[in-house]
Amino acid sequence: MYKVRAILDVDEDVIRTIVFNENLSLEKLHFDIAKAFGFDGSEMASFYKSDDEWNQGLEIPLFNMAEAGEELSMASCITKDMLEKQNDKLIYVYDFLQMWTFYIELIDSSSEEVSETKTILSVGEIPKEAPDKVFESDKIMNEFDDENHDLFNDFEDLDSLDLDNY
Repeated sequence: MYKVRAILDVDEDVIRTIVFNENLSLEKLHFDIAKAFGFDGSEMASFYKSDDEWNQGLEIPLFNMAEAGEELSMASCITKDMLEKQNDKLIYVYDFLQMWTFYIELIDSSSEEVSETKTILSVGEIPKEAPDKVFESDKIMNEFDDENHDLFNDFEDLDSLDLDNY
C-alpha cells in the first residue's frame, strides 16, 4: 500500500491523502487524483519527476507523444517505479489551459494491500478558478519586449526594416 499526500498549489490549503496499491499505473493515479479533487479526469495532464526542492524533471505525459516507438506515458509507468521510497516527489499538472498544479509526495508505504484507491483525508475546498501562473520565460519575454519595442514595432512592413544594423 502506498499513501501519498497531494497538495494543490493555491493560496488556501487544499490537501488530499490517498492510499492505493503500489502497482497502480500513473494513468490510474491521474484519474484517482483528479477525482479526489473534484475533476472528471478528462483533461490533458502530466506527471513530472521532482527532486527534494520540487524542481521539475522528466515529464510523464498522459499519452505517448512520440511519432514512432515507445516513449513514456502514464499508462506505461507504474507508481512504485516513480515513487520508490518515502518522501519521493512528483509534480502533477492537470488541464494545461488552467494549469492546476499539485505536489505529490509518498508519505508512507507498507506491504498491506488495499482493495481500491481511497481518499482518507480531505482538507480545503478547490477554488472555482485556477490561480494565475507566472512563468520565468514570460517575465523575460515581457522585459525583452519592453526594451526592444521600438526596434521591432516601428516599421510599416518587412521591406522597410533595415537589417544591416543588426
